[in-house]
Amino acid sequence: MQPNIKIQTVLLTPKEAAARLRVSESTLAKWRMTALRALPFVKVGHKVVYAEREVERFIAAQMRKSTSDNGREAA
Repeated sequence: MQPNIKIQTVLLTPKEAAARLRVSESTLAKWRMTALRALPFVKVGHKVVYAEREVERFIAAQMRKSTSDNGREAA
């Protein structure tokens, strides 16, 4: 029998996620509507929330080494 392991997911409101990303809440809303950025979100009823770990992954994916770095590895 496996032990009962609970994984706690920290959920952020759009306001909290926007503050972490240093963008406006309306920017997050535009990203959701247009899929302009690949930031996963969760709908809980009528509310939108973001998993903290996804926000952190999104930030890590945006890291660049120079302004000419488009984030893709050279072939």
